[in-house]
Amino acid sequence: MLGKVKQWLGIEGVKLELILPEDFDPRQGVLQGTIRLMSKNPQTVTAIKLAIIEKYSRGRDAEVLVDEYELGTEIIRDTIEVPGDGVEVDYPFTVRFTPMTSEVDDFGNRNILFRGLAWVARKTRNAVSEYRIEAEAVVRGVGLNPFDKKVLGE
Repeated sequence: MLGKVKQWLGIEGVKLELILPEDFDPRQGVLQGTIRLMSKNPQTVTAIKLAIIEKYSRGRDAEVLVDEYELGTEIIRDTIEVPGDGVEVDYPFTVRFTPMTSEVDDFGNRNILFRGLAWVARKTRNAVSEYRIEAEAVVRGVGLNPFDKKVLGE
């Protein structure tokens, strides 16, 4: 009985870890990495959803505005058998995404003079973008799916 509850909750079940390259440039429009799966007991992963998200914040102190944009998603529908006993299974992935640009960025991309003005405008508004990737695996017979998220470029 306790074993079934532990399995449904994902305790001693599949652990998911994202392995990413050190260098990330949102202008590339693609991210490649590896999903590492491991478990104490044999499990079957039926799908993995990956999403790249941009957190865009601007303003100062109490007037900070924060928006989040989903730039791209990839759903892996392959069945992956995780053997158990802590054996690691690595699965490579590629997520394509479309970077968003603000009006200030578009202005700055016109020429080198405007690029400097756009940089000053972003610093004045305290505009900062942070990118992250989130992964969630669907495991057969488990109610709470394993997930991982990592900030890109750190």
